[in-house]
Amino acid sequence: MPSAVSQPVVARLTRAAIFLVVTIKSGKENESTVRTLCSDLAALLRAVGFRDLEGQLSCVMAFGSDAWDRLFRAPKPKGLHPFREIHGRHDAVATPGDILFHIRATRMDLCFEMATQIMSRLRDAISTADEVHGFSYFDDRDLIGFVDGTENPVDQAAWDATIIGEEDAQFAGGSYVIVQKYLHDLDRWNMLPIEEQERIIGRTKLSDIELDDAVKPTSAHNALTTIVEDGKQLEIVRDNMPFGDVGKGEFGTYFIGYARSPHRIEQMLINMFVGKPPGNYDRLLDFSRPVTGTLFFVPSATFLADVGTDTSAASISAPNAGEEAEDKSKPRLSSSDGSLGIGSLKEEGKRHE
Repeated sequence: MPSAVSQPVVARLTRAAIFLVVTIKSGKENESTVRTLCSDLAALLRAVGFRDLEGQLSCVMAFGSDAWDRLFRAPKPKGLHPFREIHGRHDAVATPGDILFHIRATRMDLCFEMATQIMSRLRDAISTADEVHGFSYFDDRDLIGFVDGTENPVDQAAWDATIIGEEDAQFAGGSYVIVQKYLHDLDRWNMLPIEEQERIIGRTKLSDIELDDAVKPTSAHNALTTIVEDGKQLEIVRDNMPFGDVGKGEFGTYFIGYARSPHRIEQMLINMFVGKPPGNYDRLLDFSRPVTGTLFFVPSATFLADVGTDTSAASISAPNAGEEAEDKSKPRLSSSDGSLGIGSLKEEGKRHE
């Protein structure tokens, strides 16, 4: 059996995205409906994406800790647990969420159609906890005016930062993702002098150049979110998006961070909210507050393809002892166009996607 194919965690950044978080209603029939979508997701993505092959449509499906227990039972990915609230000068809240759909494309209509098709499949089996439509803002800036995601790893470095390998071989090809919805007080933020904003972020606003350590405060956002352990920087892949509702005066950033272990993202959040050392917190939080917070596990696309309404959790998750262990610890990327790239696994043809 070939090694696991990853979901498009490291798909190219796009101009539009929908972040859809849902909870599963009680009842075995509702769990069965969700499992059916798992195995059908690749075909659904191909059908919608075929309408515009240049649209770079992709969809990541991820599961919260409680949902994993209900849908797949034991065993469980090593790092999967409910999002842990953080209390410091400001608070990182935990909010409900069983499934995350991260839908990306160059066009919002593709994202919207994919989300519509997903919801039509799930029907009454789920309730929507949160839905955010994100957009690219000028030259990849957030609504506070700074470029977002400059230090994202790319290519092999992005793979190494996000995709699980032999450290949890049973779930090789998977990843973890944390999402938070931040709302900004733009009136107060825009009253700050540009120089003070730059010291808070740790970069220049216009040119997006990192401030020299000699002038950058230790409380700068990019200083606190740089994690180094045993002399090695632990990176994550962010795909944050601005969002807003002008009529409601709502302006925000949807944070989404992928990593091969949730620890590195959690440590970033502890540094931001508690401070490093404690009290030296991220001053950006004086102007931006999270209103959601959830941790999910992203199984491999291979895992999703093998899920069926009557398939036991053990047969999905646990290979025979020693069987294919070496092969499974070497996951493969999803196809470069952002699709799940597993049509051949379900014998649905070999046409170009």
